[in-house]
Amino acid sequence: MTASGDVIDHIQPFQIERPGLRGRLVRLGPAIDRILSGHDYPAPVAIALAEASAMGVVLASGLKYDGIFTLQLQGDGPVGLMVVDVTSDGDLRGYARIDTDRLSQTVDSSKDIVPRLFGAGLMSFTVDQGPDTDRYQGITPLEGATLAECCHTYFRQSEQLQTAICLCASDMTAPASGGRRAAALMLQRLPPSGPVTPERSEREEDDWRRSVVLMSSVTDAELLAPQLSSADILYRLFHEDGVRVYTQRPVRHRCRCSQSKVEHTLRAFPLAELRELLEEGVLRVSCEFCGAQYVFNEEALRELTAS
Repeated sequence: MTASGDVIDHIQPFQIERPGLRGRLVRLGPAIDRILSGHDYPAPVAIALAEASAMGVVLASGLKYDGIFTLQLQGDGPVGLMVVDVTSDGDLRGYARIDTDRLSQTVDSSKDIVPRLFGAGLMSFTVDQGPDTDRYQGITPLEGATLAECCHTYFRQSEQLQTAICLCASDMTAPASGGRRAAALMLQRLPPSGPVTPERSEREEDDWRRSVVLMSSVTDAELLAPQLSSADILYRLFHEDGVRVYTQRPVRHRCRCSQSKVEHTLRAFPLAELRELLEEGVLRVSCEFCGAQYVFNEEALRELTAS
């Protein structure tokens, strides 16, 4: 718990009463630190991964699923791949695959982070609920200067609920005393119930625009301040229309890699192919998410393939 009373890494669901809009506020601290630690990403990549992590959590939190939600950004720029996944239990992990030589040639600026880091590419959302269910996937071009703009493009093109989103992350070159943090604030307009008159349609459109303007008034400093509770932030923004907050849902960094999963994967290969991968007598398998290393000598590989 923080001094504000919040769970440190959490999702705060809420509803704005008068216009009947729903939303979620995601605030991440230690989870971001764990995702970034051990990778030594350059600051622009760390910021993008932190924002993508918050975006992945806020998008997943609006879905009813039992499994894994995956956000993937893939392009032809210096960051060829960025992956964030969130389980229905709130376990979060993420990583970025970068070309450091190409990245060093880009202009160091927080503006136009998507075209500068990812170039031309795609953003995809996947919900995987297990082998006996159909996977849901949404794909959209990476169109926009920021990840938030790319997310807006997806919702516009997919004709889903009207959605507005704000994303931010701390300055990774000199994190504040609160540590490395990220946040996402999302509003969604619910489908109308009952008959819709022109007067009602105009009123609801005005309510939506007003709420988006109020949401946009929040500062990065407020969203990232650990001493400021999520309830306080939402009250400051929407108290005139009445805001109802619901029970917070915790999020934590947790990687799903394990010795048994790596062994299961290696058993699918012939021993001859695995031997070709040996370096100094051992095969090292690294998890791209958490950096954990699993080491197998030739005898261990022989036992795996024989079992």
